[in-house]
Amino acid sequence: MIPDTPVPGHDPGADDLARGAAPGLPMALVERWRAGGRTVADARRVLGVHVTTGYSVVSDSAGLTRLSRSLGLLEVLAIIDGPKRLLHAYGRAAGGRAVGVWAADNAQMFHPASIGADVLLSALLRTQDEIARRCRVRIGVGVHHGSFYDLDGGLYGAEADSVEILAENHTEGGEIAVTEAVTERLPAGHSFVLRRKGVPGAPSGPLRTVYRVLDGPRAAAAEAASGDGASGEGARYPIPYSAAFYKDLLRLERDPEDAGLAATLAGRHLRERTVVLAERGEADAGAGDEDGGSEAAILRELDLSVSMRETGLRLLPPVGAVKVAGPLGIYLFDEPAAAARFARDLRPPWPRPG
Repeated sequence: MIPDTPVPGHDPGADDLARGAAPGLPMALVERWRAGGRTVADARRVLGVHVTTGYSVVSDSAGLTRLSRSLGLLEVLAIIDGPKRLLHAYGRAAGGRAVGVWAADNAQMFHPASIGADVLLSALLRTQDEIARRCRVRIGVGVHHGSFYDLDGGLYGAEADSVEILAENHTEGGEIAVTEAVTERLPAGHSFVLRRKGVPGAPSGPLRTVYRVLDGPRAAAAEAASGDGASGEGARYPIPYSAAFYKDLLRLERDPEDAGLAATLAGRHLRERTVVLAERGEADAGAGDEDGGSEAAILRELDLSVSMRETGLRLLPPVGAVKVAGPLGIYLFDEPAAAARFARDLRPPWPRPG
C-alpha cells in the first residue's frame, strides 16, 4: 500500500514493508458501505458495479529469503526489480495492465477476457525464459481466469484470493501454474505441454484443477523491448520509488558486485526508523453470511483496514507514516520514544488475531 501523509522525503526501506496488492484502500467505497445498512444486499449493490472478468496473473519471488541473508536491503530491491520489469513488459505486450503498486517481491497483472489464453501463456513462457537468462532471482507464477471485484485498481474476491495463495504458497522458481478455467480457453489442438499439479484444496475451490505449463510456443522477444527499464515512465511497472532512487537502483542492478557503489547508495538512501506492527483478526462473518469470500465479508475486511489507517493517522506524530497490508497495520516513526507511546496508546477497534 502507499503511505499516507504526513511523510517527509523518501524512505526506500519503508517501501518494501507493504504487500503491494493494491495502490490504496478504496476509501469512497468503504464510506458508501458505512453509510448504508451494512447488509448482504447493501454489499451486493455496492460491489456489483465493480465486477470484471479476465485473467489474474500473480508472481512471487523464489529463493529470496536465502539471498537476503547475505545481501543488504538495496541489493535485494535491485535483484527483485528485473523479474518485475520483465513480467510487466511482456504482460503489457500481451494486452495486460499492472494491478496495484509493486512495492515488494510479488507482482500482479490483469488481462481482459478478450485476450486469448494461448497469447498469455506464450508471453509468460518468454518472461520466464528471459528471467532465467538475465536475473539472479526466479519467480513462480499463478494464473486464473475468473470474475473479480476491481476496487481502486486492486482485485478482490474469493477467486482473487485463491490465485494469490496459489502463486505465493504453491509455486516454485521458473514455474507457471494455471487453473482449469485458463486451460479451457486454449484453442483446440494447441501445442502447450501441461501437467496436472497437486494443490491442496484446489479441486473443491474456485481454482478447480491446476496445471503446470511445461513447454509451448514463446512470444517474440522484440515484443518486450521496454523490459530494460530505459523506455520512460510510461513503460515502467508501478514503482513506489522516486525517480532518483529508482535510477540508483538500476545502477546497482547493472553492477551488483560493486561493493563501493552499494555502500555509497546505502549512505545516500537508507535511514534508521522505528516500526510498530499491529495485526488484527478477521472480520466477523455476520449472521446469514457464512461464506468468507462473500461480498459482505469483503467489505467488512476493507472497513477494518480503513479503521487501521484512520487510527494511525489520528495517533501518529506530525512526522510518520502508516501503511495497511491486509490484516497488518505498519506504523513508521522517526524516534523510538514516539513509537513506544503510540504502541502504549493504541486501543484498536478491530478484532484481535486468532
